[in-house]
Amino acid sequence: MRKHLPGLFGVVSFILVVLVFSQTYAPSAFADDGPDAAGVSTQASAVEAGPIAPRLTKDDYPSSTIVRPRVVVWLAAQMHLWFAAFVLAVPIFVVVIEAIGICRKDERYDRMAYEFIRVSMTAYTLTAGTGVVFAVVLFFFYPHLMRYLLSIFRPTVFLYFIFFVLENAALIMYFRLWKRLKTGAGKIAHLCIGIALNLAGTAIMFVANAWVTFMMSPAGVDLKGAFQGDVWAAVHNNLWNPMNLHRFIANIAYGGSIVGAYAAYRFLSSATEEEKAHYDWMGYTANLIAIGALLPLPFAGYWLTAEIYAYSQQMGITLMGGVFAWLFIIQAVIIGALFLAANYYLWCGLSRSEGGKRYTPYIKYIAFMVAVSFIVWFTPHTLILKPWEASALGGQYHPYLGPLGLMPAKNTAVNIMLLFTFLSFLFYRRANRVAVVSWAPYGKAAQTAIFSSAILNIVFLGVYYGYFTNTVYKVASSVPQVATTLFAIIACLTVEFFIYRGAKEAGPYKWGRMPERSQYAIFLITVSFTWLMGLMGYVRAAIRQHWHVFSVVRDASPDAFTPTIGYAANVVSIGTIIFMALVVFIFWLSGRKGADYGE
Repeated sequence: MRKHLPGLFGVVSFILVVLVFSQTYAPSAFADDGPDAAGVSTQASAVEAGPIAPRLTKDDYPSSTIVRPRVVVWLAAQMHLWFAAFVLAVPIFVVVIEAIGICRKDERYDRMAYEFIRVSMTAYTLTAGTGVVFAVVLFFFYPHLMRYLLSIFRPTVFLYFIFFVLENAALIMYFRLWKRLKTGAGKIAHLCIGIALNLAGTAIMFVANAWVTFMMSPAGVDLKGAFQGDVWAAVHNNLWNPMNLHRFIANIAYGGSIVGAYAAYRFLSSATEEEKAHYDWMGYTANLIAIGALLPLPFAGYWLTAEIYAYSQQMGITLMGGVFAWLFIIQAVIIGALFLAANYYLWCGLSRSEGGKRYTPYIKYIAFMVAVSFIVWFTPHTLILKPWEASALGGQYHPYLGPLGLMPAKNTAVNIMLLFTFLSFLFYRRANRVAVVSWAPYGKAAQTAIFSSAILNIVFLGVYYGYFTNTVYKVASSVPQVATTLFAIIACLTVEFFIYRGAKEAGPYKWGRMPERSQYAIFLITVSFTWLMGLMGYVRAAIRQHWHVFSVVRDASPDAFTPTIGYAANVVSIGTIIFMALVVFIFWLSGRKGADYGE
């Protein structure tokens, strides 16, 4: 029965939301509410250009003395998004792992892919369930807003549910046919089902992103918010593409961290050395994917932030220089913890082989550079000072450390952290390999030159643009810094591939020979990712301030205020605890006896 729950919940959620949808579009849904401020009937405007944006008052919101509507919707939305990120990402690298297993004819990959998709089956059920809860509370607490949004996005809602049904059907087929289609053409057909599953899941995310980004950067409507009839214009708003890229990469990194935590959970609870070796290998693969997706994630975030600034300087300044600026200090601390934990896991991985001892002396230098970059990253620009402290300092800005709070310094720090994390990965990758090509010393010298030049260029750009240019160039400096980092990573990987092509092993590779503390680093990565996604999701939604749809539909509810950082952190922390408790339950359920690959 449990194996069919995702499909069952999909059907139930489909029926529930269709019923709500039909009630929203009942004949009375767009009844004439009387003349607007200009004396023009709303119904008349609706005939010409679609319904205009509602002018809401506090009486348009259902009141509740038991719960705070915004907190209920907030937690429901965040819980659904966490699970949605999980179930979107897992099938992506399950298909990749299955394809690798087919190419290498190695059943280990097939077993690992099967375990990962089995973990996500229960998560699909909870994703559908939290989606139903989210839809119900949205329609209940914000009926007029939902009516307006559905009047614009009605075709995409139908498209969303078509993809939803296709995804559920593909998921059930992909999981249920795994053991029946294990060889030959059947395995290729099974892989194609997995690809179809991922295409449907990605399409669902793209459609939902259109609704979210429209609320931040509305398009396809006039000054009164009246829909002009072009659904594509509303979908393809200013923030849609950067949000698609940012969420796609973030979801892969997050999904990798979740299944990495599952492997760590099974590693710690394993009773035999064989099981430890298997789950150590699973955890390594999952975290390799998570770290690989984490490296380009800041660049996608920069693009999204730049587009927010381009659309509305008011939202951009509120985001980075207003009330939410200190949340980005918290973000820096969490991301710094992510990088430190990721590096620590890779350093522990050097103990899997005898060859890893060659690179352990370099760990302290990498740790020092990551730590220094971490400190720079969370250094604030404006300090919270008492009057006598400000007088002693000569103002709110430190004369020398103040520029460390500006974007050139932050960009410099994050790019250096990325490069040294990549260096940890490079050392781990070559730890148990001995190059056999004659030109290996020259290749390594070329890698050293590329890496050193990249660091010098990034630091020069950060110092020059941070201290000696105006604001326009300070922001623009991120482009050559990012280009430098990407070039260094790609160039070093290319040289690495040819240096170690056909390399010999330095010694036997011992999976499972990892200290238990390394597995807690994986848990730290997962919890940090979850908390970070919650906080940044809050920031993204809250920069609209007192608007449901920015500059179009004003929020007139009692909750139309910006929560304090402490209040937001408490709500997100409660959601994180609930979500992680459910994740642990999924791990326990997936690890029960009688659910193994061989059965």
